[in-house]
Amino acid sequence: MKMNLILWRHAEAEAQTDDMARWLTSRGQKQAARMANWLAERLPTEARIIASQAVRARQTAAALNPNHLVDARLNPGASVADYLAVAQWPDAGGTVVLVGHQPSLGKLAASLLAGFEAEWSVKKGGIWWLQYRLRDGASQTVLKTILTPEQV
Repeated sequence: MKMNLILWRHAEAEAQTDDMARWLTSRGQKQAARMANWLAERLPTEARIIASQAVRARQTAAALNPNHLVDARLNPGASVADYLAVAQWPDAGGTVVLVGHQPSLGKLAASLLAGFEAEWSVKKGGIWWLQYRLRDGASQTVLKTILTPEQV
């Protein structure tokens, strides 16, 4: 069984006091569009796209699919366990894109790749594409790619 998990940090957002209401800047909109175009060429049509409730995350996800799902368990401050539960990693199979926030995304990447939570950083608008697979009876997490909007 294989499962693809794409961790996508929301693109650049405006600064304001209500964290959940922050909109993407014009630069952030361009970042989201560039990454969405790259992902659209590579994702299967049945990929699940799930964003936090924060406006900036929903706008980022909408660049890829306006009909994305929204889950409060991905909101700022969420735990690695919350993210894993939303993704249903690794049991769901298929492809899941989680659009969320730092430091949760970095901690999740560290947990899946290194086996412990660490303060790894996912750049704004960037993705980390991970894959779960079984190889010779052992489960593995493979890093498929790390990509930032500036690289697209």
